Amino acid sequence: MSLTSIEICAGAGGQALGLEQAGFEHVSLIELDAAACQTLRINRNNWHVTEGDLRHYSAEKWKGVDLLAGGVPCPPFSKAGKQLGNEDERDLFPEAIRLVSECKPQAVMLENVRGLLDSVFDEYRAKIISDLKKLGYAAEWRLLNASDFGVPQLRPRVIFVALKKSDAAYFNWPSALIDPPPTVGEALFDLMAANGWQGAKQWRERASDIAPTLVGGSKKHGGPDLGPTRAKKAWASIGVDGMGIANDAPEKDFVGMPRLTVRMAARIQGFPDHWQISGKKTSAYRQIGNAFPPPVACAVGTQIQKALNAAAKPKLKRA
Repeated sequence: MSLTSIEICAGAGGQALGLEQAGFEHVSLIELDAAACQTLRINRNNWHVTEGDLRHYSAEKWKGVDLLAGGVPCPPFSKAGKQLGNEDERDLFPEAIRLVSECKPQAVMLENVRGLLDSVFDEYRAKIISDLKKLGYAAEWRLLNASDFGVPQLRPRVIFVALKKSDAAYFNWPSALIDPPPTVGEALFDLMAANGWQGAKQWRERASDIAPTLVGGSKKHGGPDLGPTRAKKAWASIGVDGMGIANDAPEKDFVGMPRLTVRMAARIQGFPDHWQISGKKTSAYRQIGNAFPPPVACAVGTQIQKALNAAAKPKLKRA
């Protein structure tokens, strides 16, 4: 029987898809962005998607759900921003804790950017763990790199996992895969060559490393590109023009560095090709760039599932 979950700040569904692959059945998903909600609906018409502000969402009707998971907004902790933490109006960790208190899940999984590990947030991380402890959970965090789980980019993310104190001993963090992830050239060659580009094979050889961390950007800034100057230089080193997102793969006689398409960016992020991204190019790219790679979510979710199943067995025997 599937374990149940609530997905908050669901975005384009990267974490939700990974957790589904790990055996969780989503009973409710909440997301503010209209285009992202449409992405969720067109890919899974059986998911119950609520479009709205998390601050106005209640989880009380889902008491006893197995997992509450989500990726609360990153800007309050990102090095690309001002790192205002709890002084940033976009900080939704307190709302996540409120929802935990409302639905009392068996487990909690929250992810965010690496900037949350900066010393300025030491007290903040400790408070999250303390708040969960008061609610009866043993929580810990771990820095995981997406590249350790088959995703062709580094993408370090901070993951908080909390289980009820009686169950926490059954949880183990996932181990990195033995095989290295594909390079950008290996991952994207067929898409780059889709229109018969004569330079595709040569480009594949040049794109012989994993990608820099893909960034989604903010609605407060301009159109889609692959990040700040430093990131664009890293992309250029593997033969990708990071100044924007292309509508299509390079044509047969294209000369120069190609740009990624939305579908290419989705593959770099670990989405399967069948996962449709709703909205225009800028909106679609932002959804992808802000997503949590499904393979990483699946790896962590699988370990949570194993822990909950293992914890349930002794209880069944005692009963």
